[in-house]
Amino acid sequence: MFQDSKAFSGFSVNDLDAAKAFYGDKLGLTVHEVAEGLVLEVNGNSNNIFIYPKPDHVPAAYTILNFPVDDIDQTAQALTDAGISLEQYEGMTDEHGIARGISAHRGPDILWFKDPAGNILSALHEPERQ
Repeated sequence: MFQDSKAFSGFSVNDLDAAKAFYGDKLGLTVHEVAEGLVLEVNGNSNNIFIYPKPDHVPAAYTILNFPVDDIDQTAQALTDAGISLEQYEGMTDEHGIARGISAHRGPDILWFKDPAGNILSALHEPERQ
């Protein structure tokens, strides 16, 4: 039914200006303003990501966007240097905010952080993805 559809992902925020600054300036993504919201260009993704305003926005309680990276430690440092706090999950993340899944044979090395609207994002390193 949808195999030829040009599907795309989207999520809400409560402040488009804050989202534009965060995704564009802090994360370095190309952000386009459109009449209904913002569009993120993500390299390697055949479809863009749509961000729309929602006055009664409630942050997602799950990870809405995952960024595969080559070096999780370097990414953690770059995010911290950009003023982005990494989420700490007791018993899961180390002092740097990274869950070391590879060495524990439990999936990728991953870290989580939030956008200004409180939505959860991640960066992950999984050697076989590279």
